[in-house]
Amino acid sequence: MSTRLVFLAPGFFGFTSVGAVSYFERVEQALGRALRRRGVEARIVRCRTQPTASIPRRADELRRQVIRRGGLAARELHFVGHSTGGLDVRMLLTPGVKISRGDSEERIGRLTRTATSIATPHHGTPLANHFVTVQGQTLLLVASALATSGHGRRTILAAAKAIAMVARLDDWLGRREGPLDRIAEGLLRRIRLERRDPVWRYLAEVERDQGAVLQLTPEGIELFDAAVADRPGIDYGCIVTAVPKPRETLRATELLDPEYVALRALFRLLHGLTARPHPRYPYPKPKPATQRLLDRAFGFKATPAVNDGIVPTLSQLHGRVLHVARADHLDVVGHYTLAGGRTADWLPSGAGFTPEAFEATWEAVAALIAGRRDSR
Repeated sequence: MSTRLVFLAPGFFGFTSVGAVSYFERVEQALGRALRRRGVEARIVRCRTQPTASIPRRADELRRQVIRRGGLAARELHFVGHSTGGLDVRMLLTPGVKISRGDSEERIGRLTRTATSIATPHHGTPLANHFVTVQGQTLLLVASALATSGHGRRTILAAAKAIAMVARLDDWLGRREGPLDRIAEGLLRRIRLERRDPVWRYLAEVERDQGAVLQLTPEGIELFDAAVADRPGIDYGCIVTAVPKPRETLRATELLDPEYVALRALFRLLHGLTARPHPRYPYPKPKPATQRLLDRAFGFKATPAVNDGIVPTLSQLHGRVLHVARADHLDVVGHYTLAGGRTADWLPSGAGFTPEAFEATWEAVAALIAGRRDSR
C-alpha cells in the first residue's frame, strides 16, 4: 500500500475514460515524472465522477473512491481537481462537512496536505447560465434520452459510423490528423448497441442528474462559497488559464479544413458566452501583484472578460497562484496533441500550448505536493 496518494478529480462532463479516450491525457506520466525528480514516490489515482451531478453528490463519489483506493490507510493525501473537480475537492475537505454518515470526511481532511485546482470556476462561469436556458436543457435531455432508448442508440450508432467514415476519408485525401480522427479511432468505431457500452452508461448518468448546471452559475456559486471553507493546515493552490481573444477571420489554409472551421466556430461561441461577466456577481479583484503576474504571463491584461473558453480567468483564483498557463480549458489536462505527438487541438483556441508548457503546468503541481512532503 502506498503511503502517499494523489487523487485526480475530473470536471463537469468528466469521466476517467470512455473507449480509448482518457480525461487526464498523459497527466499521470507527467506528474509522476515531476514528483520523482523531487524524490517523491506517490500513487496517482484517476477518479471517476458523476458527469453533471450536483457538487455534493460528486464530492461524495470522490469520498467513496478515496476510501476504496485505500486513502484512509495512507500517510498523506493530495488532491488535484480540474474545472468542477476543484469544487468537489473543496467541499470534501471543508471542516465539519457532512455528505455521508460517519466521520470519513473528517478523516480524509486530516490526512490531506495539498489541494490544487486547475481552471476551476471558484466564482462560477457565465457559460453555465446557457445550460439553464430552455435550449441548453433541451440539448442535455435529448442527448441523454437518445442514449436510454434502443431506437436512440441505433440513431447515434449510425451517426458515429458515418463520422468515422468521414474521418477515414480525410486520411485518404491526405489531410492532417485532427480531433475527429482521435474521436473516430478511440471512441466512434468502438461503440456497440448494447446498453452496457460505456458511452450509453455515461450518457445515462447525465440524464439522471444535472444538478451542477445550476450550481456553476455565478449566482449558484455565491451560495457554495458561503457554505464551503478551506481547512487549516492544507495548502491550497491554483493553476490559472486563459487564451487570447479569438481571431475574427481565418487564414486561407484553415479554410481548406472543414473540421477546423467547425471546431473554431464552436470555440468562438464558447469564448464569447464565457466573456460576459454577471453585473451583480462580479469576480474578486486580484491583488496588484497577482494582476501583474497574470498580465505578464498571458501577454495581455486579465480582465473579467478574459477566459479559457469555458471558465473566466479571474474566477479561477483560489489560494496561491502556482502557475499561469496561456492555454485553453482542455490543454492543461493533455488534450492539445494526439498520441505520438501529432498536433490537433480539441478546442482550437490559438493559445499555442506546447508539450513544454504542459510539462511546466504539472511541474508546478508537483512542486506544491513535494513542498508539503512529511510536513506534519
